[in-house]
Amino acid sequence: MTLLTRSYAAFLFDMDGTILTSIASAERTWTKWAIAHGLDAATFVPTIHGVQSVETVRRLNLPGVDPVAEAAAITAAEMLDVGDIEPIAGAAAFLASLPSERWTIVTSAPRALAEVRLKAAGLPVPATMIAADDIPNGKPAPDCFLVAAERLGVMASDCLVFEDALAGITAGEAAGADVLVITATHGTSHALDARHLRIRDYLDVTATVSSDGQLMIALRRDGREV
Repeated sequence: MTLLTRSYAAFLFDMDGTILTSIASAERTWTKWAIAHGLDAATFVPTIHGVQSVETVRRLNLPGVDPVAEAAAITAAEMLDVGDIEPIAGAAAFLASLPSERWTIVTSAPRALAEVRLKAAGLPVPATMIAADDIPNGKPAPDCFLVAAERLGVMASDCLVFEDALAGITAGEAAGADVLVITATHGTSHALDARHLRIRDYLDVTATVSSDGQLMIALRRDGREV
């Protein structure tokens, strides 16, 4: 894989499903919402991941439903349901090994929800974090990764994106970045996975920092690559 042999100016991390797992919390909230609106929750809920809540509601085109108001209510409910949120295995140590100016989080969650979830998982909130509030066009548009790279003072094409959801993988590709897929929460179901290196979590991946601040990743052993 090319990304194991090249260096990067920065790492850009999605949040939900990539550095922490909030899938149970999110799906509980969205399931209640779907049932209240007469939707087939089993079919609908799998479509929520990696996309801004307001866009998820908007694309349903439900009569009499204000997507902005509904998304705000859903976010408020999600912020109260964080008891089982935890970091993806090895994520805390991996992030701690990186220079603070060389990585950030790029999430489709609103900033308030992102901060609550990161706190619940015991993970840091980078000053340069990009949240849904910062970007009008969410994933799969590339805007979030382009702006994140700009905030770090680098080119998106010199970044490695860590993602778990199809919308984010597509956004990373569109931004011109390399993509590493984390499969801890979604497994190997994504159609685009075949084009990218996949790892389950961060237990067997390490980062090295060169004298000029460039980052490289290495797998400790092949056994955990999926």
